[in-house]
Amino acid sequence: MDIVYELKEASAKQVMQRLPDPPGYSAVRALLAKLEDKGELQHREQHLKYIYYPAHDREDVRRSALTRLLKTFFDGSVSQAMNAMIDLSGDDVSDRELLELEQLIEKARSRKDKRSDH
Repeated sequence: MDIVYELKEASAKQVMQRLPDPPGYSAVRALLAKLEDKGELQHREQHLKYIYYPAHDREDVRRSALTRLLKTFFDGSVSQAMNAMIDLSGDDVSDRELLELEQLIEKARSRKDKRSDH
C-alpha cells in the first residue's frame, strides 16, 4: 500500500521493483488483488495490464493510521508521539520545522482557549 500511495498508481511490476526483497510476480499480483477485494485498492486497465490506485483519500488514511499509532504505541499521548519523532530525527529537525511546530502548538492553544470560553 505504501508503494501505491507513494507512486499514486502502480502496476504489479512497479510494486515488485520497489520491494526490498520481492516475492515472485504472481505473489505480488495476488496481494494487490487481495487488497482490491478488501476495498483498499482499485484498478484500471492500461495496455493489457492492471494499474492499481488507492481506493481511499490519502488524508483520510493518514488520519486513521495516526489515530491507531497514537492509541497503540503512545497511549493516546500526542506529546509522547512528538517526542519520539523528534528523538528519531535527531539533529535533522530544521529550524524551520521547529518554528512550524511552535506555530502549530500556539494554534492548538488558541483553539482550546476559544472552546473553554464558551
